[in-house]
Amino acid sequence: MSFVSINPKNEEIFFEAREYTNEQIKEIIETSNKSQLRWKEFSIDKKADLFKNIAILLNKKEDLYAKLITDEMGKPIVQASAEIKKCAWLCEYYANHAKQFLCELPIETDYKKATVYFEPLGVILGIMPWNFPFWQVFRFSVPAMLAGNGAILKHSPNVSMCALEIEKLFVEAQFPEKLFSTVLASIESTSLIIENKHIQGVSLTGGTIAGKAVAALAGKSLKKTVLELGGLDPYIIMEDADIEKSAESCIAGRLLNAGQSCIAAKRFIVHEKIYDKFVELFAEKMKSKTLGDPLENCDLGPLAREDLRDNIHGLVEKSVSMGAKLVTGGKIPDMKGYYYPPTLLADIQRNMPVWQEETFGPAAAVVKYKTEEEAVLLANDTVYGLGAAIFSRDIERAERIAVKQINAGNCFINDFVKSDPKLPFGGVKESGYGRELSTFGIREFVNIKTVVVN
Repeated sequence: MSFVSINPKNEEIFFEAREYTNEQIKEIIETSNKSQLRWKEFSIDKKADLFKNIAILLNKKEDLYAKLITDEMGKPIVQASAEIKKCAWLCEYYANHAKQFLCELPIETDYKKATVYFEPLGVILGIMPWNFPFWQVFRFSVPAMLAGNGAILKHSPNVSMCALEIEKLFVEAQFPEKLFSTVLASIESTSLIIENKHIQGVSLTGGTIAGKAVAALAGKSLKKTVLELGGLDPYIIMEDADIEKSAESCIAGRLLNAGQSCIAAKRFIVHEKIYDKFVELFAEKMKSKTLGDPLENCDLGPLAREDLRDNIHGLVEKSVSMGAKLVTGGKIPDMKGYYYPPTLLADIQRNMPVWQEETFGPAAAVVKYKTEEEAVLLANDTVYGLGAAIFSRDIERAERIAVKQINAGNCFINDFVKSDPKLPFGGVKESGYGRELSTFGIREFVNIKTVVVN
């Protein structure tokens, strides 16, 4: 079986590689396990220095890696460069804070001495998606490895060259052999990887269906999982919101990476008093965004694959057939590549596909509400619970709603949802469980060991 990357801008084959055999994968895991046994004995300072090397290399090769991302999955080059910068920031952040996050914790008890230690589990499998082909990998691997674990990457097939380049980066930074490894593996081979005795945990970022399947496989072997899955993020725009600034944030949150993000803004819940004005302004700003060559100056590049473009178009068309108002967009442009225009649907009903299903593309669904209670009901009207945002001049009120009433792992006020190395990241319900980033992320794949002296 071949793994093929198609450049979504011109629909031409960009990269092709053969799937690894099960024997190759087994050998890689065994080598990674041996390296991890040595790695866990490295001092935290030595580990941190190696990740500082990674940060230096990322910054040095930013242009190279950014173009690779753009060619392989279509992200505008400016956004691809920002992704590489963010990976370097993540490495620097954890290199500077890992010792603090992992230091032993003395506990006051009736015993002579009681201490909690954080020890690595072993080799962790990361199953990662294509939409942020460098960031998602680093978000999983950096904290896991600084905690003393090894990392095996099973990346999405359409970004296989990114996956292999990341592996080369760890080699160039002089990490132990195969401590970080990429495997080009099919879905069938992935189950064998999870079952391998040297794999001690699985981190998956992807769709809910895949997350459930991986959790079931890992559960059979009682292996720890962290799942960051889909989202259908609601943004509540209250009657006292700054409409101009709110619309700007909503557009940014919806169109970043052409809307191909689990934490993208997707459902917009607008108070009836400002609904018409907000929709008009939202549509005006959507129309001003440009589709184009992602290597040049544009707001949106193509979607990463043809099937993704066809899926978002299908959701839009079905919702329109059920009565949604197509304000702008909604037509596949007559041009080479998997492009889809910024699309705005208004007068949404709760049974429509763009309300019920994750819209992984540049399509926004707007609905009006009358009362705060109705807004909260609409926001929570989903099986997902990843991100949410509230726009209001009354910060105390917005905070109360965010803290007490919204079912999500991340809630932003007067800004669109984004990840930050300093903040825990993850969701609830069918958006998954566990947390990445911050102190919480580095303590996911560890043995929290209690040692008592009497």
